[in-house]
Amino acid sequence: MVLLAASGLAREVLSTVRAGEADEVVAVLDDDPDRSGVRVGSTTVVGTTSAAASFAGCHFVICAGSGAARAAVAARLAAVGIGPERFATIVHPSVDVPAGCRVGAGSILLAHTAITADVTVGDHVVVMPNVTLTHDCVVEDYATLCAGVALGGGVRIGRGATLGMTSSVREHRRVGRGAVLGMGAVALDDVPDHQTRVGCPARPIVPASRGAA
Repeated sequence: MVLLAASGLAREVLSTVRAGEADEVVAVLDDDPDRSGVRVGSTTVVGTTSAAASFAGCHFVICAGSGAARAAVAARLAAVGIGPERFATIVHPSVDVPAGCRVGAGSILLAHTAITADVTVGDHVVVMPNVTLTHDCVVEDYATLCAGVALGGGVRIGRGATLGMTSSVREHRRVGRGAVLGMGAVALDDVPDHQTRVGCPARPIVPASRGAA
């Protein structure tokens, strides 16, 4: 297994791999050339993601914290013939994925994520510790759910959306593509695509008015 991006998430993935029975991590690649040779946990940055194609037979995990960054890396790898079948799915051994639930290629589920029934997690999704995904939730590709997020039943999280720590979404609501729900926010209504909402109940951020010149 090769990790892409020398991040805190990469170190969390390394810890998860050690706790379970996933493939051995042999290298880290990062697009900052100044990080070459830097240690990341028990392994080392050996080059940029342009070298990924040279790791024949290895699986990959994109460890960038931003969904947009993960999507960009996946697109670059697709351009050199590295498709979904080459991405590992990382699930901490404390996490039970019941029958009827699906976790997509390249996704990362960290410790004590709770999944109940008929939950679908897309590709390259990052789910931080202690997240709760209840029945019929759908989390689309490249979304990021930070620690302690709680989703009611039937919630849909759009592609590339980000939910801050301990935020929550009422049942049967939708958080749109690229939307952001701030830390501790409570979404009682749908969140439109690419909108940022904060607070309890969650409301759009209103720009501060500019004073007179």
